[in-house]
Amino acid sequence: MMRDLLPYAEKVAVFLKARNETVAVAESSAGGLIAAALLAVPGASAYFIGGAVVYTRQAWHAFRDFRDDMLAAARPATEAQALLRARIIRERFATDWGIAETGAAGPTGNRYGDPAGHTCIAVSGQVERAITLETGATDRVANMRAFAAATLELLAECLNAKK
Repeated sequence: MMRDLLPYAEKVAVFLKARNETVAVAESSAGGLIAAALLAVPGASAYFIGGAVVYTRQAWHAFRDFRDDMLAAARPATEAQALLRARIIRERFATDWGIAETGAAGPTGNRYGDPAGHTCIAVSGQVERAITLETGATDRVANMRAFAAATLELLAECLNAKK
């Protein structure tokens, strides 16, 4: 699985290294695969500052000065929520870019009514974007991989758009 994600991470690494820019990750249903892919590229310490698998609201409370109202503007597993998470992780880690993912890997949907294979992904930096991905699959591992790949692709698109 990691080898499948490396081409996406390598593309991101080239952009970030060339610009001397940094990234932080807040992921949920991708379970750490986004950070792992970014860290698998040699020289990752030049651009990867840190991240967290924030799988529950309780996990957000580990962040200094976190308040529930910081994420209250949007329900989880929405583009608005993913963008809030990307902004928070970017600010907390003092990076140029923040990326976030929130969804339902499966095999069932989440408590908000989203089906398995649903995730929302966001990038916050000089360019901000959020998208929704629906794989239509219930395979948890395949969805986690798809979520990580899509997040890295979106970051690459935003980095390319910045030029």
